[in-house]
Formats: sequence, structure tokens, C-alpha cells
Amino acid sequence: MTELTDRQKRELEYHVGHAKKNENRLDKPFDWEIIENPHRRWWNAHWQMYTYLMSCDLKNKNILVVGCGFGEDALHLARLGANVSAFDLSPDSLEIAKGLAAREGLTIDFRQMPAEKLQYPDSQFDYVLARDILHHVDIPPAIDEVVRVAKPGALFVVNEIYSHSFTDKIRRSALVEKIVYPAMLRFIYGSNKPYITKDERKLSETDVRIIRKPLRQAEFFRYFNFIVTRLLPDRIRVFAKLDQILLRVLGPAGFWVAGRVMFSARIDK
Repeated sequence: MTELTDRQKRELEYHVGHAKKNENRLDKPFDWEIIENPHRRWWNAHWQMYTYLMSCDLKNKNILVVGCGFGEDALHLARLGANVSAFDLSPDSLEIAKGLAAREGLTIDFRQMPAEKLQYPDSQFDYVLARDILHHVDIPPAIDEVVRVAKPGALFVVNEIYSHSFTDKIRRSALVEKIVYPAMLRFIYGSNKPYITKDERKLSETDVRIIRKPLRQAEFFRYFNFIVTRLLPDRIRVFAKLDQILLRVLGPAGFWVAGRVMFSARIDK
């Protein structure tokens, strides 16, 4: 790989321990429910992403998974018939991903590299998927690289945690940072040590504009998580359903209050 930045080195160091905690994934059955269950969870962003992806023409298409982690998205897309390439900064995470793919009999091109400097040739991919990764990277160079390796008109699907800068100021206020957040940490995440790295930051409205700049008009755009993941856990379905209904009622106001954004659009190049 190329020389890593200090931020990338910290991310890499964190994921050594994170992969160690997840080695047992290789001993457990892989969960295919999200692409096999006909009862779709309309209130859940992850499930809605796959509902959308399964409506696309994925068969034999070249798909790039950005920051693939333990490979869940790569395996799902390969199972749906796509030719999948996936990369991650962490070799430890990639070892788990490769082990899962081999066990499930799937051929996936896994590689280690940073999102800011990809090793793929120009104009290779029909689809690019970025789920919960762009808030870990330096966005402008990473998006430049996505555009470079994507074919003209390739579909870019983004599903990321998000917070408008105004809302984020409230989150970073002394009251929330020192009192409210520590008190609710286990309730929201189910753990006092959730999967959050030192350098990650939720996408702001400015980040979203940068990501969308090389894209055509969105084919799909939706906000998620107003109250859930902030004051209530999204694992309780009634909360998640009511939250998504509320965001749909609020409509454009989701720009200000949502905690997650998902969209897809064609790359204009």
C-alpha cells in the first residue's frame, strides 16, 4: 500500500482489536435473511438498501464495495449474482471476509487499500456501494477515486450516518457530551464500548453535497433515524417504525433532523 496518513494508521490500529473480537464469525452460520426474507423491513435503512439493490440489474455486473469490513455486503451482492470487488484498509478484517466467502463458496476479489487511493483501473465498475464507510475517510479524494474507477453512468449507492451541522452542535454541547450521552450509551448501543473509532465523524450536509456533486439527480433519496440511535435504540421495532413514519411526515425537514441518509444516483462523467 501507499504511505498511510496518521488518521488511516489510527483506523488501522483500532481495527486490529475489532477484528480480534469478531473472529468467531467464522464459526457461526452466515445470515442471508436480508436478501431471502420476503417480508421487508421498510423502517430499517439497511433492509431498505437491499430492497432497492434487489430491484436493480445486478446479474453479472461489476460492483465495488467500499470499505467492506467483514464482507457482509460483498457476500450478499455475490449471492445476488454480481461480480464483486471489495476492499478495506484492515487486513485483519479482510481475513475474516475471505474466510466467510470461501466457506460460502463465493468468489470475491478482496484487496487491502485505502479509499483515498484505489488500485483499480479507470472506468471498471457498474455499481459502487458505500455503506457506513465514508464517515471514516477523507471524503474529497475518496469520491474522486470512486468517480475514476466507476464507468460513466455507474450507479453509486450511499447509506451513511448523518447529522446536520446545527444538530451536531447540540450533540457536541457540554451537557450532552458529559451527562446525557454517557448515561444513555448502553441503552442506545447495547454496550458501553460501541463500534466508534476516534476519527470517524457523521456526514454533515456539506459532506453530502461533496458526495453528490459528481452525481446526476438522485434516483432514490431517504432519511432515517430521527429519535432512534439518539434517544431510543433502533433494535426495538416499534420505536424504529414510529421514527420512520415521523421522518416521512416531516419530509424535507429530515435534512435538519435525520441521523442517517441513504441515496443512489448515476455518476456523471
